[in-house]
Amino acid sequence: MGTRLTELVERLGGQLMGDPEIEVSGIAPLDGAGSSHITFLSNPKLRVQAARTRAAAVILSAADSAIIGTAYKGARILTDNPYAYFAKVSQYFAAQQMIPINPGIHPGASVDPSAQIASSAWIGPHATIEAGAVVADHCIIDAGCFIGRDAKVGAHTRFFARVTFLAGCEIGRSGIIHSGAVIGADGFGFANEKGTWVKIAQTGRVVIGNDVEIGANTTIDRGALADTIIEDGVKLDNQIQIAHNCQIGAHTAMAACVGVAGSAKIGRHCTFGGAAMVLGHLTIADHVHISAASMVSRSILEPGQYTGFYPLAKNAEWEKSAAIVRNLTSMREKIRELEKAIKTLTKNNEQP
Repeated sequence: MGTRLTELVERLGGQLMGDPEIEVSGIAPLDGAGSSHITFLSNPKLRVQAARTRAAAVILSAADSAIIGTAYKGARILTDNPYAYFAKVSQYFAAQQMIPINPGIHPGASVDPSAQIASSAWIGPHATIEAGAVVADHCIIDAGCFIGRDAKVGAHTRFFARVTFLAGCEIGRSGIIHSGAVIGADGFGFANEKGTWVKIAQTGRVVIGNDVEIGANTTIDRGALADTIIEDGVKLDNQIQIAHNCQIGAHTAMAACVGVAGSAKIGRHCTFGGAAMVLGHLTIADHVHISAASMVSRSILEPGQYTGFYPLAKNAEWEKSAAIVRNLTSMREKIRELEKAIKTLTKNNEQP
């Protein structure tokens, strides 16, 4: 079934230009959209595609609409942030297509009698929920999940299949944890005694705020003594490692394969490109943006964009550059000696 454009605008806002009775049944990219789709333009480089798209309607800014002019004949929804509007439209259509899940506990699930499961929650087959755990209203715990002793899951939170959420950990409202994620495993803590390693008991928890999304196979370790903290609105991609006692500030986002070592404190509204690394015990201020594959080896106390990697080159060129880098110290000393010699010669020549 289609949705009229006027219904979308009433729900999500924006300024509609064109026939409000046009119905759209889904969202599609500019070059793949058909007459039953709505699409969006957020990249100015794609204006030509937007002008040629066959979509019934386009989400775009007023500025881009004026540039495209009459080349595009369909309806338009004008908004200050087309990409965010697209995200909301995508949620709307995804919700329409979602198969309803009836609340209850599957007969194949294992739920301790002392666990508190809301009547509106769903516990899938082969899920295990241990003693004292709490699963709040409208949660969805898919097949094969494990929720440990005294763990707490906030309302409207969803665990996809095979999430491991260990003892004492907490997550707030409207969270999403994808398959394979492990929350609350022991942090990497050992003391050396005469060449052997003595394990440090990891007695803290992982405490996660509201509206947090955690990607597939991401791991967040419990604290050694204090808790590992993930604040509201954090978004973590797949295969990220957050070590023990870290704190991730609200609305920070990390792309895949980021690694954060123990006790690092990261501010709010930060972003981390894929495979960026953060050393332990560092502090990163709010509104810091780290480029992909960068290594953060010192604290960052001012907001801004930071990059720390060597540009890709052919191997032979890279080896030459590496040799130069290794010799920079001796080259600096030679340059200083030359500067002193030039200064002496200049001084001697200036004397009468």
